[in-house]
Amino acid sequence: MDIVGFLKSQFICHLLICYIFIVSGLIINFIQLFTLILWPINKQLFRRINCRLAYCISSQMVMLLEWWSGTDCTLYTDPQSYPKYGKENAIVILNHNFEIDFLCGWNFCERFGVLGSSKVLAKKELSYMPIIGWMWYFLEIVFCKRKWEEDRKTVMQKLLNLRDYPENFWFLIHCEGTRFTEQKHQISMQVAEAKGLPKLKYHLLPRTKGFAVTVQCLRNVVSAVYDSTLNFRNNENPTLLGVLNGKKYHADLYVRQVIYILIRFWRIPLEEVPEDEQECSNWLHRLYQEKDAFQEEYYRTGTYPAVPIVPPRRPWTLLNWLFWASLLLYPLFKLLVNMVNSGSSLTLASFGFVIVMASVGVRWMIGVTEINKGSTYGNNDNKQKQK
Repeated sequence: MDIVGFLKSQFICHLLICYIFIVSGLIINFIQLFTLILWPINKQLFRRINCRLAYCISSQMVMLLEWWSGTDCTLYTDPQSYPKYGKENAIVILNHNFEIDFLCGWNFCERFGVLGSSKVLAKKELSYMPIIGWMWYFLEIVFCKRKWEEDRKTVMQKLLNLRDYPENFWFLIHCEGTRFTEQKHQISMQVAEAKGLPKLKYHLLPRTKGFAVTVQCLRNVVSAVYDSTLNFRNNENPTLLGVLNGKKYHADLYVRQVIYILIRFWRIPLEEVPEDEQECSNWLHRLYQEKDAFQEEYYRTGTYPAVPIVPPRRPWTLLNWLFWASLLLYPLFKLLVNMVNSGSSLTLASFGFVIVMASVGVRWMIGVTEINKGSTYGNNDNKQKQK
C-alpha cells in the first residue's frame, strides 16, 4: 500500500472528513433557515439560493466518491441523447441494489450540473435528520410516510409545487421502494405470483402509484424519463466505509430513455408514457421486465449494448471541500493546541470523550447505509398486500 492509500485508511482522516461535513452542514442549515424570509418576497430567489447551499453539502459526499476514492464512472447511452442530459427536466428511474447507489445517483447528477437542484421521493423520517434531511426540506423534497392513502394528497401537492421550479432538475425515484435483499425479493415474487405478474430475477416489483402520480403531476414540466441501471465491475459490492477508506470502484451506469411498449436508446418525450394510471402501471411493469433482461445480459457479458461514454469530472466538488476544510480545520487545530498546552486532566479527558463519541457517531452514520441494517419496508408490507 502506498503512503496516500495508507493515510486514506486511517481513522483520524475519517474523523476530520466527518468533522468538516458535520460542521459545514450545520452552518449551511443555519443559513438556509434565514433564507425563509425570502419565500414570501421572492420565492424563485429563495429556490436558487438553496440550490447552491444544498450543493455545498451534497457535493462533499460526491467528492469522497470522485476524488477521495477515485471511483470511475462509465455511462452507456445513446450519443444523440447525451447532449440533452442536464439541459432538461427528467424523471430518473434508479435500481436500488447497492449501499452507495444513492451516492452514485448524486455523482450522475453532478456530472451534468443538476446536483444542487436534484429531487427525490424520500421517507418522512429523513426530513428530521440534521444536515441532509434539513437540506432536503429547503429543497422542497417530496417526503412520504409510505402509506399511500395518507400520502397521495401530500405527494401530489408537493409535486405540483415543482411545476414552476426555476432550475433544471432531475427527479430521482426508486420505484422498488426499498433496497433489494434476498428476503425482500422472495416476498416480492410471492406477491407477483399472487397477482399474476411476471417474476423478476434481479429487481423487486415496482410500486407503480408513486411513479404514476409523479408523471401525472410533472407532465409538461419534465421532458423525458431516464431509465438507469447501476452495476459495478467484477461483482464488487461497494460500501460507504470502503469509499471513506479510499477504495476505488468502477461504476457502470446504463441509461436509456423509454416510451410506451418499446425501449429505445435515444430521447423520447414524456408524453409517450401513458396518462391513465392503470396503463402507466402496466407500462412500468413492462419496463422492469426489460430492466431484468438487461441485467441478465450484463451478468452474462459484463457490458451493456450501448456506447460507453465517460462524463468528465468537474472540479467544483473538490474546490468546495477544500474551501470548507481551510475554513474549519485551522480553528480546530488551534483549539487542540490550546487544550494540550493547558495541561488540564479534565480538559484532556473531555477531549477524549468527544473523540469516542465522534467515532461512534461516524460509525452510526455509515451503518445507516448498510444493507443488513436497511428498513423492513418491503418485508411486512408486501406480506400484508399478499393477503
